[in-house]
Amino acid sequence: MSPLVIMIMLTSLGLGTTLTFMSSHWLLAWMGLEINTMAIIPLMAQHHHPRAVEATTKYFLAQAAAAATILFASTINAWATGQWDINSLTNPVATTLATMALGLKIGLAPMHFWMPAVMQGLSLTTGLIMATWQKLAPFALIIQMAQTMHPQLLTILALMSVIVGGWGGLNQTQLRKILAYSSIAHLGWMIIIVQFKPQLTILALIIYIILTFTTFMTFKLMNTTKINTLAMNWTKTPIITATATLALLSLGGLPPLTGFMPKWLILQELTTQNLPLTATIMALSALLSLYFYLRLCYAMALTISPNMNNSLTPWRLQSTQNSLLLAIATILTLTLLPLTPMIQALIT
Repeated sequence: MSPLVIMIMLTSLGLGTTLTFMSSHWLLAWMGLEINTMAIIPLMAQHHHPRAVEATTKYFLAQAAAAATILFASTINAWATGQWDINSLTNPVATTLATMALGLKIGLAPMHFWMPAVMQGLSLTTGLIMATWQKLAPFALIIQMAQTMHPQLLTILALMSVIVGGWGGLNQTQLRKILAYSSIAHLGWMIIIVQFKPQLTILALIIYIILTFTTFMTFKLMNTTKINTLAMNWTKTPIITATATLALLSLGGLPPLTGFMPKWLILQELTTQNLPLTATIMALSALLSLYFYLRLCYAMALTISPNMNNSLTPWRLQSTQNSLLLAIATILTLTLLPLTPMIQALIT
């Protein structure tokens, strides 16, 4: 694909997301979501590989179903209330349909079925766009609708996402599928708090994007997509491998890394809202995700591939990829926790 076409597709991605951000009318928001979907489909299918075409088809069908349901829900609400404003979605049937459709858009459980299969068929760069940028527009609508959504439905979706995201990633060997289940689990943390404190949802989304960007770009720099090839990276790029293990632990939410901050604040807010049982289930479910992050760290740092020289290979060509963005993202992934008091003061 030529650079000009890629630039047009990326510009359309930005246009669709911006249109959804700016709209207060359901038809404009739906139009932005459709532009977003149509723009990423050529990027997904650009490699002309059967697996990429299959992933593109699955993604298109899931997103088309979600977009049709959103349009149907907004039409029902306009029929019942006479208004097309996003904030005036008050009809119970329309609210439930819109919630489930937006959950299908971003990959919440139990509407997560398409996400691991789609991520597996994409390159790491396109998978990064899928896991980060494509979540922004639906989350803008979810945050605007948060006060009219059914609280029990949101709680059920969030708990199922955290459990399915942790459980589904346990027996995976493909890194892209593991990151897809990681995304599902993180979405559960964002959704559980949106009805009480949307600022924490935005904070968790921003930190999730930083952590996921670091992880995807690190794997791209290592040129690896499977667990069994991670063990070979320690002798090739020891510094990047060390920072990759810390980034994965940050994704798991271990202190004193950045990923601990949103989970800590979300659990604190849930206990403040007199939901100790929900907070306990969320915290225990996070251990499932932590297990497969530790599995990746074990493969990278504590195993050495057989029949392999344990010294650096001087003949190996140096990587020509630009690592400045990765360096900045890694620093943010590992060191933002001390800023928690300042961030907490800003969002309260």
